[in-house]
Amino acid sequence: MSDSRLADEVELQFSRHETFAPRFGWLHKAYMQVKDLPELFYLEDAPVRLGVGKNMVNAMRYWSRAFKLVKEHPHRDPSARALLAAPTWRARWLLDEDGADPYLEDTGSLWLLHWWLLSSEPEPESKCLAPSWYIMFNLAPRSRASVSEMESVITRFVHENFAEKDCPAGESIRRDVDCMIKMYAQDQELNPLSPGSFEDLLMSPFRELGLIEGQGKGRERTWRFTSGARSNLPAPVLVYACLDYASRLSSRAGSISLARIASEPGSPGRTFRMREPELTKAIEELVNAHPGLQIVEALGQRSLAYSEPPKKLAWDVLDEYYGRVMDRDGFPTVQDWLRQYPGLTSAAAQKRGKAALRQAEELELSEENVGS
Repeated sequence: MSDSRLADEVELQFSRHETFAPRFGWLHKAYMQVKDLPELFYLEDAPVRLGVGKNMVNAMRYWSRAFKLVKEHPHRDPSARALLAAPTWRARWLLDEDGADPYLEDTGSLWLLHWWLLSSEPEPESKCLAPSWYIMFNLAPRSRASVSEMESVITRFVHENFAEKDCPAGESIRRDVDCMIKMYAQDQELNPLSPGSFEDLLMSPFRELGLIEGQGKGRERTWRFTSGARSNLPAPVLVYACLDYASRLSSRAGSISLARIASEPGSPGRTFRMREPELTKAIEELVNAHPGLQIVEALGQRSLAYSEPPKKLAWDVLDEYYGRVMDRDGFPTVQDWLRQYPGLTSAAAQKRGKAALRQAEELELSEENVGS
């Protein structure tokens, strides 16, 4: 069951959400504060500023990072241990008061965030910070499982792909599974022992996606990761995800088979739980109407072809759907945003530096072994 790519796709972070699923208003509120207060999550009055309990501050910090809306970087003062937070450009695009959808009123925005959550992206963004989510949506062999079976699957994948010293305690994985169910499932049973369980039943917007449904009662209860056509997933958001995924394979104009888009781990088909025929039908009308896109067939295989770099085209399609946010007066370019928040660049540089150091150490070790 080992998947050699898992270590490249995720960072081993478990239970950082304090068992709280993301709630209505959290991401917008955190973004609006972090814009001006990079030290927000470490302030004593952070609960007052954000209007939540102390544990919820930690949860808001985690979810802001996991959705790739906030990046953390070291303090300018090397003696300061606390990390500073900076909002990413995509957070500005989505969550600012004049952004695409600051209050997440469009269900398409929830699908978009779900895609960002499970995505592993090149710098300056990041790997997926929700490994339990990534495993269950992308790698789990069955679509229906009990809580204990989900815990077992996640544990097995983690232990098969990471060093034993890096693997989490079973309780951390159990909390992830509990949080995942609270986040997505509509027909949940209230758990009186879980913090915020009742409020999560009412306040997790991601339940609208219908990705998980319960079957049975009590100890016999299982959870099914649904699949099929997604009537509330806008075609532009799905096309964005398809092109975004293609851009990780090549930055140039070209094509990608619809089979890969639908079935590869980390693909839109896995993330949104859509099979190839359903995915193709969902994007066909938009693709046929867009001058830069085309569905082509060769040797019995259908592919999505794009005449421009896929990343650029992805954002063009998405921005068009949200009313051309990037064309609004005063909207910053990515370069403008990085100049305003240089910590975003330094965080990426620091990661690259650590990666280079690890590679150098591994090379040195291998050379020693060769010489011995």
